[in-house]
Amino acid sequence: MGNGQKAQMRRDRQDKGANQAKSQLKANEAAKSIQCSICRQTFLSTVREKALNDHIESKHAGKVIKDCFPSFVSA
Repeated sequence: MGNGQKAQMRRDRQDKGANQAKSQLKANEAAKSIQCSICRQTFLSTVREKALNDHIESKHAGKVIKDCFPSFVSA
């Protein structure tokens, strides 16, 4: 294998990787599967119960977690 072929293989590998997106914005948007039923704010599926309680306390005083997030199951 000559140096010219090695260089071309390297260029091909670099071009192949350049076409892939570097951003995770679309993946993050798709992972937002928990939604507040009152204000429709979305949360990532990996959110902890404490973060949801913080949301309830700051935005919907007097409500409980089942009022805002009826489908949420604590792990």
